[in-house]
Order: sequence, then structure tokens, then C-alpha cells
Amino acid sequence: MILLCGIPTETPLEMVAASLRRLGIPHVWFNQRQFADMDLWFTLSNGHVTGILSMDGRAYRLQDFRGVYIRLMDDRSLPELRSEPGDSQKSRHCHALHDALMQWCEVAPARVVNRAAPMGSNSSKPYQTQLIREHGFAIPETLITNEPELVREFHSYHNQLVYKSISGIRSIVQTLDDESIARLDSIRWCPTQFQEFIPGQNVRVHTIGTSVFATAIASNVTDYRYAHLQKDGETELSAMQLPDELTDRCVRLSMSLGLAFAGIDLKVTPDNRVYCLEVNPSPAFSYYESNTGQPIAEAVARYMAGR
Repeated sequence: MILLCGIPTETPLEMVAASLRRLGIPHVWFNQRQFADMDLWFTLSNGHVTGILSMDGRAYRLQDFRGVYIRLMDDRSLPELRSEPGDSQKSRHCHALHDALMQWCEVAPARVVNRAAPMGSNSSKPYQTQLIREHGFAIPETLITNEPELVREFHSYHNQLVYKSISGIRSIVQTLDDESIARLDSIRWCPTQFQEFIPGQNVRVHTIGTSVFATAIASNVTDYRYAHLQKDGETELSAMQLPDELTDRCVRLSMSLGLAFAGIDLKVTPDNRVYCLEVNPSPAFSYYESNTGQPIAEAVARYMAGR
């Protein structure tokens, strides 16, 4: 039995559920929006985890779940709590339920995609960068600062820079152009990460266990994920085959971070030097699968089922 956690209409979850159905693998939903009718408890004794998840009028033994796929939204943002005081009984039940779920996922013997602790490396881009470098990937020269003058010096040295948030919250990668330079004083209240621009081919690599799917990206904008928001922005995705050594390196990187499923962003320069820009611990793979036909959702389903 597989447990899918999140909002059922969220596309990656929908695609994994569809793959589970095609493969004939039983699964149930932990639908966050139905938290009021759910309960969960577990015990940990002598290394054995037992417990019950009650939902849909049924009780499921936690030890019967072989795999768990987690794509939870912040439970504090659920529409059902919009008009609820934070200390109401309904709010407290919702938070306690989600806390119990995440705590169980940390100790469950099931294949969890992904546990919360390993995903923590993404909360600090500088820390994650150090871990990436240990696996032989080149890293763009980086400056993290809230001092505009240091940025101007860094820019004059490298000539072309990009900048983004240093947190785990998704941000749009942008080029440091004249307009951005004119607004540099604003970083005094918000330390920002600046990096040398690396020319070459963008590559997104999804690793699921030891399965690897690589996608080549051709785009005329700095952050191809948001090409649709820019005038004349274009992006084309195509499946590609990585060299064996690079494939192995990506798998080892994901495993070292404790991630069963990861989205690794690479840049391959014209002289074939490979830079790793970051590792996404909860990749929205549907964008890549829809454009390339790569069976990423099926690989996630098979991984959780132990196939």
C-alpha cells in the first residue's frame, strides 16, 4: 500500500497516482483538506514503528504502507483554516495531525519520498553548495552579501552576474542588469546571492533511487522556468543521455543528501565542464515529463513499491 500526501489535484501527485493505477499498486490519499475527519497515532518501541491512520471511515495500519509520497502545502494556508483563529480546536487538530504525519515519516521503515530532515539542506543554498562541491561538481563563483559596493566590485570582475534568494523559497533567477544595479541599495536589508554567469547548456537531472532522467533545456531567458512570463521568452525541453560517469555522480550526490527523489540543476559549458547550480528536494517533475515523455512519475511509483 502506498500513501500519497497532499492535495489530490496537484499535478505531480496526480501523475504518480495515475502511474500507481496503471501498475495495479494499491494506494490511498492523505488529503490535507479533509484533516477534520482524520487522525493519526504511532508508537516507536525497540526499533519497531506501529500505529493507525484513520480517514475515510477506515483505519489503516501504518506498518502496512510500503511507500509514502509527500507534497504537502503549509497546513496553515489551507482554505479550511482561513477564518479560524490559530488557537481554535480545529486549527490545533490540523497542526497536530500534520506534525504527527511528518514525525512518523522520519522513522517509518517505508520508502519515503522525501523525508523532512534530508530536505533541510535546501533551506540554505550556501550550505547545500558546500555539499555539492564535495561530489566533484564545479560551483559558480559566489558572493553573498548585503553590501552594494562588494557587488559592484564582483560585477566588474566577472562582467556578467545572476542573482537569487539564498533561502529554500523558490525565487526567479535574474541577470544583474543596469536597472538591477541602480537598485542595489535595497540589498542592505536582505542579503542576496550573486553568482558569475556560466555560459552553456542547462540540464535538469531527476534521480529516483538509481534511476536517472536527464533533460536538455534550450531557452532565450535567464530562468527558463519563467520564460512564459517574459516577452518573446521561449524554452524547448528534450530528453538526453548523460555520460555514465556523470550519471553515477548525480546518483551519489542525491544519495549523500539522503534524497530518494531529487531534481539536480546542471550547466554544461562549451568545453564540457559541469557546474551544479542546486538540488531541488521536492521537484515539480510534471513540467519535464509533459514536455519530454520521460516516465518520471512511473519511476517514483515503482520506487515506492520496491520495484
